[in-house]
Amino acid sequence: KTGANVKDLLDLILLKVPSPQGDLNAPLKALIVDSWFDSYVGVVALVRVVEGLISKGDRIFLMAKQESFRVEAVGVFTPDRRDKDSLQAGEVGFVISGVKDIHAMRVGDTMTWVSNKAIAPLPGFKAIKPRVFAGIFPVGADQFGLLGDALDKLSLNDASLFYEAESSQALGSGFRCGFLGVLHLEIIQERLEREYALDLVITAPTVVYRVLAPSSELIEIHNPSDLPAAGQFTEIYEPIIHASILAPQNYVGGVIGLCMEKRGVQKKIHYSASQVMFEFELPLSEVVFDFFDRLNSVTRGYASLDYQVAGYRSAPLVRIDMLINSEKVGALSVIVHRDKARAVGRNLAARMQELIPRQMFDVAIQAAVGSQIIARTTVKALRKNVTAKCYGGDVTRKRKLLEKQKAGKKRMKRIGKVDVPQEVFLSMLKAQR
Repeated sequence: KTGANVKDLLDLILLKVPSPQGDLNAPLKALIVDSWFDSYVGVVALVRVVEGLISKGDRIFLMAKQESFRVEAVGVFTPDRRDKDSLQAGEVGFVISGVKDIHAMRVGDTMTWVSNKAIAPLPGFKAIKPRVFAGIFPVGADQFGLLGDALDKLSLNDASLFYEAESSQALGSGFRCGFLGVLHLEIIQERLEREYALDLVITAPTVVYRVLAPSSELIEIHNPSDLPAAGQFTEIYEPIIHASILAPQNYVGGVIGLCMEKRGVQKKIHYSASQVMFEFELPLSEVVFDFFDRLNSVTRGYASLDYQVAGYRSAPLVRIDMLINSEKVGALSVIVHRDKARAVGRNLAARMQELIPRQMFDVAIQAAVGSQIIARTTVKALRKNVTAKCYGGDVTRKRKLLEKQKAGKKRMKRIGKVDVPQEVFLSMLKAQR
């Protein structure tokens, strides 16, 4: 009886599902559905042939990547690999061309012949663009090469991972990496630490901002320290997401309050049985830090979140620079909303006051927006008790020793420099996240 039911189901599928259509004589159009790296043959591309046919030995051209390769093998999975002479319109199979770089075989790209190219690629292809950026630095300078090799290997099986070399005065040499989200960042971090035994410093995640230059040119800003001065751009735009939140009715107030705190704009709210569906527009920069954790806190873990990037929107954003004895520390610069600038500046300054070790002179810690100081704290100097030997005599003797000490510390502050230990940057970056 079971076998008969399966046969009836298969017959019904054959009857209801139309067979693939495609012109065998038309120029080749093959859609890359998936790709992965194989240690023995290189990159394997899983393709669906829409028109024409692809055979072993053909020269193929990737229309988005603008590169050509020679086909070394084609075939299908049944589920084991089975080589064939060709794949024709309507078939799904694999193509091996000896490519070693997985970024060459982008999912959604169109394959065609070199000699007889298709006029237009198959519709729908969009290159993967990172949404969240963070710096990855090795704790030890001797691990920089190992980190580069590890990122190379991870990128073979993860085409969405973007990275480029970066140098920081505070953290040394490392890489600026792009991710699809914070979860993607955490997965890559875990893999680097577990699989490659690396000790890493991860900077606070940031998003891509856009600034409008006076020449009407849009410039992308990946790092807060790259933001031009206030007079060098006319407007700044931040990425906006369209978030859908599903939560029980008991937590409506908490969810709305959290979204409003994160500068969200409510678009729709829909009640269904005991559940509520919220739709908000939120700045992506407010979501990448602690939004999901706080959402789980206010709903006791019963909420779910889904979002899509909805474009860019102008906002009054400013960059906070941290200064130690009037010297700017670029690694700790952050971009925040103007209304939150003073609170964030005071928080960062107070945090640094706790972490920076005391020197032989006073250390001024300042948070600045442009040329305006919005917060200041001071790390008091270490002080030797120079009056300990004065067990008697006139008070002017003690005052003279204190004035001499004061003058010496003033001179030392003028010529002295503060060496900020790496542990301070680690703690500060964790505080920002």
